[in-house]
This record gives sequence, C-alpha cells and structure tokens, in this order.
Amino acid sequence: MSSSPIYAIVMIATVFLVVASMWRLFAKAGEAGWKSIVPIYGTVVMLRLVGRPWWWLLLMLVPLVNLIPGIMLCFDIAKAYGKGTGAGFGILLLGPIFVMWLAFGDARYVGPAGNAPAAMKRAA
Repeated sequence: MSSSPIYAIVMIATVFLVVASMWRLFAKAGEAGWKSIVPIYGTVVMLRLVGRPWWWLLLMLVPLVNLIPGIMLCFDIAKAYGKGTGAGFGILLLGPIFVMWLAFGDARYVGPAGNAPAAMKRAA
C-alpha cells in the first residue's frame, strides 16, 4: 500500500502552520521569529519568554521528568500571552490548534507568566 499524496500535503501544511505560529508568537514577544525554528535555542528563548530558568531545558531532556516542566510550560505560555488556565489546558491537549489561536488571534505578549505592569494590562 503506497502512501497518499494527500496525506503528505496535509502533513506539510500542518508543519508549515505550526512553524508559522511559533514564529509569530516569538515576534509578538519582540524576539526574532527565526529563533523559534532553532531546536535547542528556540526552547531556551521560550523558557526566557515565560520566565523560567534556562536549566529547565536540562529537565526537559530527562524522560518522565520532562512531563512536569512540559505541562507547566503550557500554562506559562498561556499566561505570558494574557490568557488563563483554560488556554493552558488547550495548549496541553490540543497544542497546534491553541498555539495558532494565540499566534493569529488577539493575544498579546504581556511578559513572563503574565506579570505585566498594571498600565499595560489596562491598555490591552
């Protein structure tokens, strides 16, 4: 049984949308979008954007241990872009869809774990 060209097209389109979404999230946070596609460096930059230390990368490389920082990172991303716990669960369970929603929707980067100055929160 040969693989379907439609399947390949859908997979390529999905990868393109996820990369474009991450690029846009980085750009919303004032970082160069290309940083999102560099494997280790993109993770370090994302950790900085959500207010976590760089050494969390080491935790994320350990099997089973990586589940805890990975789950926490989903909620931190939601908070950093001005969304709540529901968006965190969305990123955790349906990552690509919710990342696209943050990237191309009205979400704004408000700082690490949502710690924006009060004036910035009122302006949004």
